[in-house]
Amino acid sequence: MKKIIPGLLLSVLIPAAGSLTASAQDVRNDADLPQIKENLLYADPSATVLSLDDVLRIALNENTAVKVADKEIERSEYSKKGTYASLFPTVDLVGSYQRTIKKQVMYMDFDMSKFSSLIPGGGGSSASGGSGSSASGGDDSSASSGSNGGMEIGRWNTWSGGLSASMPLVNAQLWKSLKISGEGVELAVEKARSSRLQMVSQVKQAFYSVLLAKDAYVVYKDVYDNAVQNYKQTEMKYNAQRASQLEYLRAKSNVANAIPNVYNAASSVDLSLWQLKAVMGVDLDMNIDVAGSLREFADHMFYDIHQNDSLDLSDNSTMRQFEIQTRQAQDNLKLQKYAYIPSLAANFAYQEIAMENNYSFKDYKWSPYSYVGLSLSIPIFSGGKRLNDVRSAKAQAEEIDMQRIDTQRQLAISAKQSLNTMETSMNSYNSAVTAVGLAQKAYDISEKSYNVGRSTITDLNDAQLSLTQARLSESQAIYNFLIAKTGLEQTLGIGFLDEEGKVDLDAGVSSIK
Repeated sequence: MKKIIPGLLLSVLIPAAGSLTASAQDVRNDADLPQIKENLLYADPSATVLSLDDVLRIALNENTAVKVADKEIERSEYSKKGTYASLFPTVDLVGSYQRTIKKQVMYMDFDMSKFSSLIPGGGGSSASGGSGSSASGGDDSSASSGSNGGMEIGRWNTWSGGLSASMPLVNAQLWKSLKISGEGVELAVEKARSSRLQMVSQVKQAFYSVLLAKDAYVVYKDVYDNAVQNYKQTEMKYNAQRASQLEYLRAKSNVANAIPNVYNAASSVDLSLWQLKAVMGVDLDMNIDVAGSLREFADHMFYDIHQNDSLDLSDNSTMRQFEIQTRQAQDNLKLQKYAYIPSLAANFAYQEIAMENNYSFKDYKWSPYSYVGLSLSIPIFSGGKRLNDVRSAKAQAEEIDMQRIDTQRQLAISAKQSLNTMETSMNSYNSAVTAVGLAQKAYDISEKSYNVGRSTITDLNDAQLSLTQARLSESQAIYNFLIAKTGLEQTLGIGFLDEEGKVDLDAGVSSIK
């Protein structure tokens, strides 16, 4: 600035031609003309160029959210199989060991002395003698008389081992829980579809952001190139004393002012590519670029806005999840009511039992024991637990229904807003196209007029600014339309459904475009 101001004063106060020539020499000796780097490119020639289809296919295979959703489906499938296993018999191997600390005593309402000869160690002695003999050998016999007239029962070691089995025959709650488990898998599948739809929306938005950044780079690069060209023309005119020093300095400053926009645009392209790689789920160091431009999507804008003007939310993933959750809540209400219904189960057991006083296993005498039977359970009283469980399930069903209605309203507003944005963007694009044509024509006229000396550098700068704004507005209108369309497609749940409306997670990319 300190060098520019003296130059301006000299051009005003010293009209002599020699002074002007000296002043021009001073200006030319000023700092070199700022330039951008020669290798500043928004597209690396060695990069792998990917189309939107390629990007979506990679994301469907590599995105972390999609993989997590698929694992949730797998987990739900295992949980469902575990519930169905309850219908089959449950078979267990059982074994137990008991060491008696104090034996049970049995009493009888008759004179035990009459049977003293039958008690081991009694030997036919008198009642008092039998009691004494029994007392002395109580630890070694399986049944002996107590000191108070009773008889101890059992032995010190009890071993048992065998097989037990049970199977439900009538259990209404179990049958209903099987249906709820199946709905849980269906809900997991729908959530996986929602994750894919959200991922597709994010990938598309990131892809369009790269195209917008690339268009902005092209615009600002053209502005820089025009500024350099105009500077060279002004320099030639200034050397021929056909342009003032003010015009020369303004032309030079236009070049300097255009450079930061070029660098910012190039940086935006790099950041957009990083964001795209992040949502795709690939290595951030992967060298990729995107194919195409925003203007390639402009030809379909009129068709798209009429193809997506429906507000049918039947395929919306959130609404389909609410539908499944509503069925689950209704089935859960029935499940709690079924707690009042009796249940019937079949049981079977086979055991081998040995009771001895020692640890000589080879001499053990094992006795078999087995049974088969039915067990009936009739609910009578539970302290109000079953009644409160029914009330809780009913309240949950009502809560889900209210949430569903509110969500449906919000989604309808979102879809309507997306349609309005698409229409506004299309109108803005049509205006921007007209503005670009007029601005380009105005710039060409201003450039030719400036070259012949019929207009000033200010007029040329104004024409350049109008052209830049018009071109950026054109790209922004297309970008806004595509973003709104992507949001509308996610709201309407377009994609990953077969012809019958069932979830198809293996649907091709063409079904979600």
